[in-house]
Amino acid sequence: MTSSDTPTTPDLAPGKDGDLPTVLLDQIEYHVREHLRPRLEGLSDEEYFYDPTPDGSAWTVHPRVSEGQAPPTAIQGGAGDVVIDFEFPEPDPTPLTTIAWRLGHIIVGVLGARSHSHFGGPPADYMTWSYAATAAEALEQFDAEYERWIAGVRSWNEEDLQVAVGEAEGPWAEYSRATLVAHIHRELIHHLAEIALLRDLWAHRA
Repeated sequence: MTSSDTPTTPDLAPGKDGDLPTVLLDQIEYHVREHLRPRLEGLSDEEYFYDPTPDGSAWTVHPRVSEGQAPPTAIQGGAGDVVIDFEFPEPDPTPLTTIAWRLGHIIVGVLGARSHSHFGGPPADYMTWSYAATAAEALEQFDAEYERWIAGVRSWNEEDLQVAVGEAEGPWAEYSRATLVAHIHRELIHHLAEIALLRDLWAHRA
């Protein structure tokens, strides 16, 4: 490495200490702190529900339909007046999803359910979650579940990370906790980047 290759801000360089817990935590905390969470600032309700499809067919989060009316999808997850669209198995091609749907997926399926399974967090699943009706509420839920997950991962040392994840992860029960953490962090980076792109589409919709 030459002097020109040296990072100008080494305090922000992910995983600089090298041990596995540090590498896993630094990777996601750096990306969320420096790139992904700032891209969520100022999210409006209009953006939150923005559907760029020409026929309004994107899966989203919306008020529960009245009795006797046909819901947009066969599965409507949610405990309260706000529900999220699902089909199982998914159609091919998979429908586009709104920011509201993607945040709901991150909050519940990516973070909340795993914090419950592995760190004793409160129950979280798609059918019983109280989904956010506004962008501000969704960001509050995201911040809370992200911090809960990160606190749990911080509690695992290098030996803990080599333990199998167990039956909570179904057919992946024999995989290590380190593999689970890496997967969850890939999911966060992936879906939050999708949300950033939808915000770009909203900004240039005219």
